[in-house]
Amino acid sequence: MYRQAVHFVIMGCGRVGAALALALEQQGHDVAVVDRDATSFRRLGPDFEGRRITGLGFDRDTLQQAGITHAYAFAAVSSGDNSNILAARVARETYGVQNVVARIYDPGRAEIYQRLGIPTVGTVRWTADRMLRRLLPQGAVPQFTDPSGKVVVAEVHADPSWIGQTITRIEKVTGTRVAYLLRLGEGMIPVTDTVLQDGDILNVLCTGEQLPQVEQILDRTPPTD
Repeated sequence: MYRQAVHFVIMGCGRVGAALALALEQQGHDVAVVDRDATSFRRLGPDFEGRRITGLGFDRDTLQQAGITHAYAFAAVSSGDNSNILAARVARETYGVQNVVARIYDPGRAEIYQRLGIPTVGTVRWTADRMLRRLLPQGAVPQFTDPSGKVVVAEVHADPSWIGQTITRIEKVTGTRVAYLLRLGEGMIPVTDTVLQDGDILNVLCTGEQLPQVEQILDRTPPTD
């Protein structure tokens, strides 16, 4: 679990990549940054202790130098959509990295990439906090909060061991309502026999006070009956 120090690989050392790398290192994690332009690493500053790898982020030799084989998460945040999605797919499909996110400039392409199972973050609503929450599952992303601030609809991460569980069981164990799922980039309202699939993104309805406990439950393997 990411509560302990784990390894992250970031492709792209522009303002976004540098901000992510420094934030993750500040949290105690090990970070490798990949960029084809070695001068871009100056954005990391002299105190950055992670690895700086010069090369293409979708090149396998470069990724292996960056430690992709034991990476907890991979972020593709270069200036090119095609490079970002290619690198993200290599990280997930070749090296089995579960937590992968790609920065996408073209909103028309973002939907296509979501259908490929690669979470994307567009530049229009991009913030460093949102990208970090995509990489670090615990730390739900609220989609809606009622005027009183008590009730939220929040995007939450589920450990891969929950795949195959019914929505009914997830609701029973967490004490929440599953408001909707994002599946292959499209929203869907689940029914009682809907089963969580690989790549699904859960959005749960609960109180703000309840949310941290829900995250903890879903971040572990399901309890046995």
